[in-house]
Amino acid sequence: MTEQIRSWPWAWAWLTLFAIVLLRAGATYGIGRLVAAGVVRRRPPGPRLQAAVDRVERWGPPVVTASFLTVGAQTVVNAGAGLARMSVPRYLVGLVPGAALWATVWSTVGAGVFLAALRTGTDRGQAVAVAVAAVVLVAVVAAVASRRRRGRLDA
Repeated sequence: MTEQIRSWPWAWAWLTLFAIVLLRAGATYGIGRLVAAGVVRRRPPGPRLQAAVDRVERWGPPVVTASFLTVGAQTVVNAGAGLARMSVPRYLVGLVPGAALWATVWSTVGAGVFLAALRTGTDRGQAVAVAVAAVVLVAVVAAVASRRRRGRLDA
């Protein structure tokens, strides 16, 4: 199994991950846009909502890009960009580099963790268990850090 993974070119892994995140994040943005379209039909935006939409249009692309370096914020940010009706060209300015960053991190660090898990386990089940445990550990550490940060901001 390890030889099969090593023989798969890194570029194909990167392109696969890049395509996956483009489709997933783009679909989340699209769902947000559809919801926003339904809400706007029922009630046109007031001045405060329009000001928020304008801010998202201006500052949204860097936030979309940065969200791909976080754990758990990607879906919220992409849906929020759609809900705030960020224009598609501006959204793509944030999405494409963010997807490239995400694909790079997971095709290098993620693949390294998976290969290390394969080396430590005697079979695929153990390797997958080690990989899942590593991902869960990273998610827990990120969640605890986020809560601590929020606690400092609330105080």
